[in-house]
Amino acid sequence: MHTQSILTIPALALLGCAATFPPPTQHLADAESAQRSARELGAANQPAAQLHLKLADEQVALAKKEMADGDNRAADFVLARARADSELALALARELNAAVDVKRAVDTSNATANTNAIQGAVK
Repeated sequence: MHTQSILTIPALALLGCAATFPPPTQHLADAESAQRSARELGAANQPAAQLHLKLADEQVALAKKEMADGDNRAADFVLARARADSELALALARELNAAVDVKRAVDTSNATANTNAIQGAVK
């Protein structure tokens, strides 16, 4: 009897902790904000970033379902993954945008150098 109550009390305490896990509304807002940022930078149009943005969309939807079902702890973990995928999509979009900007700057520089050479400004 004493052994059973020793095992029952921690089990009930853990159950109580799981039941009182607060809704991860801030984490949901953070994940959705990261998704919006990635979309605004064109992640949805870039194949490398598109996959991670799609995964984040699915994870946010799953997290909302988990929250509706009362499993806030699972929703919190899923939202952490969603935010990470959104931030990765954002980073990939920034990287591609930076590469495009670099190429444009190099092309402009080369065109200016050619124009200068044609006009005799370069010795």
